[in-house]
Amino acid sequence: MHKIGSEIRSFLQKYNLDNKDLIYLVGFSGGFDSMCLLNELKKTVPKNKIIALHLNHKWRGAQSDLEEKNCKEFCEEIGVEFYSEDLPKGVSQTETAARKARYEFFDRCAKKFNSNVVFTAHNKNDNAETIIYRLCTGTGVMGLQGISENRDIYYRPLLNTTRIEIENYCKKNNLNPNNDTSNFDKNYKRNYIRAEVIPALLKVNSNVVENIHSLSEIALEESEIINRYMEQVEQKIVKDEKIDTQKFLKLPKAVQTNFIYNIFIDNNLDYDRKKIFGILDFIYKNSKLKSGKTCSLTSDLWLFVSEKIIRIIAKNVGKQPSVFIIKEGCYETESGIFEIEKFTKQVRKFPSSDDDCAYVDLSKFDFGFELRTRQDGDVIRPYGLGGSQKLKKYLNAKKIPNHEKDSLIFLAQDNEILWAVNVGISDKIKVVKNPTHRLKYTKKR
Repeated sequence: MHKIGSEIRSFLQKYNLDNKDLIYLVGFSGGFDSMCLLNELKKTVPKNKIIALHLNHKWRGAQSDLEEKNCKEFCEEIGVEFYSEDLPKGVSQTETAARKARYEFFDRCAKKFNSNVVFTAHNKNDNAETIIYRLCTGTGVMGLQGISENRDIYYRPLLNTTRIEIENYCKKNNLNPNNDTSNFDKNYKRNYIRAEVIPALLKVNSNVVENIHSLSEIALEESEIINRYMEQVEQKIVKDEKIDTQKFLKLPKAVQTNFIYNIFIDNNLDYDRKKIFGILDFIYKNSKLKSGKTCSLTSDLWLFVSEKIIRIIAKNVGKQPSVFIIKEGCYETESGIFEIEKFTKQVRKFPSSDDDCAYVDLSKFDFGFELRTRQDGDVIRPYGLGGSQKLKKYLNAKKIPNHEKDSLIFLAQDNEILWAVNVGISDKIKVVKNPTHRLKYTKKR
C-alpha cells in the first residue's frame, strides 16, 4: 500500500470510519489534491460506497464545463458514483463566497445521500497558507490551529501530506488532474500567499511548511489546556447563557479577554484585538447600570450588559400570537406552557414577584383572559398601590431591560394586565384571605 494509502487507512481507524456500511462523500474538483484522495480512497476501501461531489462554478465558461467532464469520466473509470451541481447565478466571485457555496453544496449532498461523512482534500501546505493568511488578517491561539482534521461531518485525511507528495503520487499513478487557471490569479489572497509568500519563506527555512504545521499542533494542545480551564470558570459564573457581571469583573483581565474572544467565535463573528478590547471597555463602563445597556455586534445581535448579567441577545424579538384562556387547564404558547388551576387552600408562603408562579384571587373576574405579549395602551395596577399606571412605566420602574420587554408574557383582560410573568401581579388579583387559583408559566428550553 502506498504511503498516502497507509495514512488514509490510519485516519479512518482514528475516527472509526473504517466501516463498509458508511457512505463516503468526497469533495471533488478534479485537481491534484482531490484526485489523489479519491483515487487512493477507492483503493483503500473498495467495498465502501463512494460518491464524488463536484460543484461547477461556471466562472470560467467552457473550461469549467470541461473540468466537470474530466471529473465525471475519471469517476466512471475507477468505478465511483459522480454527482454535480452548477453554482447558482449571482454568487459573488470571491474566495469567501465560493467557500460558503461549496460547503452549502456539501451539506445538501449529505442530506440527499443520507451520509454524515464528507471528505475534503486539504493538505499540509493548505494548512500553512491558512495560518499565514490568518496571521496577516489577525488571529488568536485558536486561529493558529489552522485547518482541523475533523469538524462536524467533515474529515480531512490528507492534512499531514505535503503538496509535493500529492503531486508525486499523481505522477506515479498516471493521473491527469484538472489544472484550474484561477489558482494562478494572484489577485486572490491565498493564491498570492502560495505563489509569493511561501517561496520567500522557504528561502529563510526550507522546513517552513513543516514548522508552521507544527505550530498549529502546538496551538491545538495549548487551546485544549485553556479550554479546560475556561470550562471550569464558566461553570462558576455562567448560568442559562448569562454571565454574572460582578463575578466576571473579578476575573483576571486575560480570562475576561478570552471570554469576549469566545463570544465572537461562538457567534461566528469577525474579530481583532481592537474589537475585543472595545467590548471589554463597554462592559466596564456599563457594569453598574441596573437596567443595563446594549451595543451592536451585528445587525442581528446585541451584547447586553447590566450590573447583574452579560449576555448575547437577538436584536429583533417578534411578538407572539395571543392565547385565549377560557377555562382552567394547560395552554401552550410559542415560548412556554401556561397552567391555571383552582386552588382554595391557605398559602403559607407566597412566591416572590419574579417567580414563574403566582397565587391569585380571580373571584371578581369572569373567564375570558388573554395570554400575550405587551400591546399599546396596556395598564396595570401595581401590587400594593391604589392606582393604575401605564405598563411601560411599570416595567421601567421594575428595571426591565428594553430588549426583554417585547418577550415578556402577560395575563390580561382587555388592556388590563393582571400578571406579568416573572415581574409581578396586579393589585386587583392579590389574595386577601385564600387564593382562588394558582398560575404557573414554564418556559420552553
